[in-house]
Amino acid sequence: MSSLLKQDLQKKLFQPLGQSLRKFIEIECSAHDRFYLCVSVSRKEPQVEISMVKHLRIDLDEKYEMAEKWFLKDLEMIDGKEVDTDNPYFDMHFEKVYSWEAYSCASKYAFARTLNKLNYMYLKKDLKIVNFDITYINDDSLWSSNNGDCLVLTKICFYASNLLCLSLCPMP
Repeated sequence: MSSLLKQDLQKKLFQPLGQSLRKFIEIECSAHDRFYLCVSVSRKEPQVEISMVKHLRIDLDEKYEMAEKWFLKDLEMIDGKEVDTDNPYFDMHFEKVYSWEAYSCASKYAFARTLNKLNYMYLKKDLKIVNFDITYINDDSLWSSNNGDCLVLTKICFYASNLLCLSLCPMP
């Protein structure tokens, strides 16, 4: 589903603008509308853009509208709110602070990982990433993966099964 949506976003919105969509996540903004945070790279001169896209369904046709846009070079900090809890909330600090709720904690981390990677590739600036478990952000970590969050999910399942085993053990 998400790969089809990514292809549709690329074809209908980003390709006509001369951009390549690198990552998108669904965010919670409104009860009635669907919104995505997208990261794209312009093809002419490599410039990384972060945009909020509104998903519109008109009859049987899917339409996308750019609601707001920022440049990665203007991003001062991304704040994951609480590093020790599994929550989908994060802030992006530009001239103004924007608060977001991702669809899941895993998508929040995937988005931050993409921003970090593109920052390293194109800007090499000091991007502050706070209140994230840095193990899951850096590409050089054992648990990072180009195949999405499969390894992160595996580690979480491993921890959950250990907790389950421990909870079933009789106490002396």
